[in-house]
Amino acid sequence: MLQKFQPRRLGVFSAFFDLGRFRALLRRGELGLVFAGALVGVASGCAVTAMSFVSRKLHSVIYGITDYERLSSAAVAIPDKSVVFIAPVAGGIILGILLYILSRTRKKPMVDPIEANALHGGRMSLTDSILVAVQNLISNGFGASVGLEAGYTQLAAGIASKFGYKMQMRRADLRMLVGCGAAGAIAAAFNAPLTGAFYAFELIIGSYSILTLTPVVVSALISTMIARLLAGDDFAIDIGHFGAIAPADYLPAVLLGAFCAGIGILIMQGVAWVEELARKSSIAPPFRPALGGLVVGMLALISPQVLSAGHGALHLNLSSDVTLGALVGLFLLKSLASAVSIGSGFRGGLFFASLFMGALLGKIFAYCAPYFDHATLTPVVYAVVGMSSLAVAIIGGPLTMTFLALEITGDFPITALVLAAVITSSLVVRTTFGYSFATWRFHLRGESIRSAHDVGWIRSLTVARMMRPDVHTASIDMSIEEFRKNFPIGSAQRVILIDKNEKYSGMVLVPDIYASPVEKDDEEHGLSDFIRLRNEFLQPQMNAKQAAAMFDQTKSEALVVVNDLIERKVIGLLTESYTLRRYSEELDRRRREVSGEL
Repeated sequence: MLQKFQPRRLGVFSAFFDLGRFRALLRRGELGLVFAGALVGVASGCAVTAMSFVSRKLHSVIYGITDYERLSSAAVAIPDKSVVFIAPVAGGIILGILLYILSRTRKKPMVDPIEANALHGGRMSLTDSILVAVQNLISNGFGASVGLEAGYTQLAAGIASKFGYKMQMRRADLRMLVGCGAAGAIAAAFNAPLTGAFYAFELIIGSYSILTLTPVVVSALISTMIARLLAGDDFAIDIGHFGAIAPADYLPAVLLGAFCAGIGILIMQGVAWVEELARKSSIAPPFRPALGGLVVGMLALISPQVLSAGHGALHLNLSSDVTLGALVGLFLLKSLASAVSIGSGFRGGLFFASLFMGALLGKIFAYCAPYFDHATLTPVVYAVVGMSSLAVAIIGGPLTMTFLALEITGDFPITALVLAAVITSSLVVRTTFGYSFATWRFHLRGESIRSAHDVGWIRSLTVARMMRPDVHTASIDMSIEEFRKNFPIGSAQRVILIDKNEKYSGMVLVPDIYASPVEKDDEEHGLSDFIRLRNEFLQPQMNAKQAAAMFDQTKSEALVVVNDLIERKVIGLLTESYTLRRYSEELDRRRREVSGEL
């Protein structure tokens, strides 16, 4: 009786207390997506701040530095050098124990934001994302030569994916929310909302559209404000005073971009080589991080600047005059430490390591700058150009790194130089190598992902889903007379021939049999004279794109589907016209979904 006196609608406010109405609010239109992006931005800012706080506390407790010091620069002044050697080994042992436990309890591989958006429609496991963040904190906190950006983006994107999944967001909207999470993470990490937004567009979502612009930018802005409010950190580079940018300055910048591209390819291949060496060794995976920590510890005894991501070391080398030999030595040590850290099983990425090593390359290149007539750039400017160029070569995202240079320097003329260099670097890597660090690792794992473009739906549109199971079959030993008796003209277009073991032997067209001048009593001729496509067939796990390529290769209108390459048992038939129609229909549906029509 009391229910009839309760108000039926309380507007938007009541939607927060009604999950169904809240879902409807988020799915209603662009304003709902903007609101969802804002919520993801808050979560991303909090996640980045929390991870950064834990990392600094670990550095403080383990290495005895203050919470306001950066490990890679403060460790130089640590009187007891034994901790510099022992800490990475201890971190490797702890991480190895965790990896052993996970290998016993979890079998599925962990999915990162790029793979989630490319193959799984934005679906990520929040539990796996938390585990990745914990592993990243252990690796970075104990001094392994990796950054926290991989953990930042994994955790923030995982939270966004979980939120979008619970809100039953559409596939395109869920992918966009994962991009919002990654944008917020990078924006908060560098105090650079434009960098975070274009990181999402170029690397996580894989495309830019008006529909995704506002939610992603809102997420990046709010995440940056949350991080400033909670931590007050600011990543900036003072480039000092220099003359006006001259046209002659662009030539060394472009050459530096090409140089960084080559070095970036070598670094990516070096990491892959260390990983392959570890896999081929007899060392069990749980023991590899400890061995990697041993190598990193020995390198840290030579120069503690190789520890952790390298924030402090970057500013230390930019603000002081360093000899060419010291720069080259530090670059070699840092690149080796990063390759060993990742290759041995420490969790992390090369985002900030590439920035640091690029800055070193820029200053090394600056020693050659006097040979360029009329060049007016200072070593710090070359460092910024090199930093962006090497990051583009390894991480990707030309506009991302261009905006990063703009936001950390605040100088527009420098940004034009950076843009010329990063475009050169990106072009060289794409044409000679073809992968970023993330997609290169996918390639080594057997995946054909080149970007975050949504190809998962193509993979789900398999031959098994599209094929027709009712097929006409006949024995390959059947005579023509018997064939004509069993398959009158007009009864079938194609007949599949099988041997006595029911193995696929080829296909014949019924009109070809009736058009033949062969007489019924001619025993020298049989069905074998009319067989087509003896070894050309489809398999059920192939997707529509692969099937279309097979049709184009064989110039056939229809192909048989067999269960596998060994048994070759016929399970269906697929035509080219139906494949192209289904592919086109699914593509149109996805486009309508992205544009918000569904």
